[in-house]
Amino acid sequence: MTAVATPAVAPCRVRRPANLTHRLRWVLALTLAFMVVEAVGGWLSGSLALVADAGHMLADVAALALALFSAWLADRPASATKTFGYLRSEVLAALVNGAALLALAAWVAYEAVARVRAPHAIDGPLFLGVAVAGLAVNGVAAVLLHGQHRHDLNTRAAYWHVLGDLLGSVGAVAAAVVVWLTGWTRADALISLVLAALILVGAWRLVRESVDVLLEAVPAHLSLPEVQARILAIPGVAAVHDLHVWTVTSGIVAMSGHVHVPDLARHPAVLAAVREAMAGLGIGHVTVQLEVADGCEPGLVAASPPAHPGCAHAH
Repeated sequence: MTAVATPAVAPCRVRRPANLTHRLRWVLALTLAFMVVEAVGGWLSGSLALVADAGHMLADVAALALALFSAWLADRPASATKTFGYLRSEVLAALVNGAALLALAAWVAYEAVARVRAPHAIDGPLFLGVAVAGLAVNGVAAVLLHGQHRHDLNTRAAYWHVLGDLLGSVGAVAAAVVVWLTGWTRADALISLVLAALILVGAWRLVRESVDVLLEAVPAHLSLPEVQARILAIPGVAAVHDLHVWTVTSGIVAMSGHVHVPDLARHPAVLAAVREAMAGLGIGHVTVQLEVADGCEPGLVAASPPAHPGCAHAH
């Protein structure tokens, strides 16, 4: 068998909006400033919902700082020892943020259950005032990051933190109104339980997506049979084996595989066709080894009709 390497590809880079870092910095400043206000307000009013939201904002501050740092790290060039650069730093940051959110959700739920069993006195007007201010601040932060979270897992983690704060502020306002008008302080704890559940859902999704990337699973929007079918449909391709599709980091999907051809005379056209077919699936980093098939191999998926009579079909 003869192997033909594909032409060298340009270093992988993540394309981000030019103003994303600027927006993250603004959100970090807003979150840090109001976190202090909310923590003090929660302590003075006796509201668990405000304290929980302040704790969530503390996690946000760490998440946003980590997002900014890992974005900077991911932009560093590749080296002889780190051939993909530091692109996976974003995924690691997202995983850490997701784990922090899971821990936060568990703590809020635990405290909320304790408050349901033993209600605490709450200063309704102060609770409401701080909650309304928090709603305004978190609304601005969510607007700043809205639409930006689709670009990578890291920014999505930061957005989920901010969105969790926004939902927390909505719940805090609702609880504050109930406490102020009725004096029923368990509303604060019940809203906190709802917030914990919402945080848990977002955190679990984030952790699952991060782990899938680190385990180099096939991206959720693709299927290996579909990728195989696209390659086998290319004229001149007899079979394919050792096919792998994975995510390097958010926005960069890679593929490698061995493609069997009757001869290597048309290898430039076949390679170009494979890259074009993969680009149609959103796969931008393609490594293909062309081989002249001289028999059947384990794991080989043949085109129809097969290039060699002895090869069985696998569809």
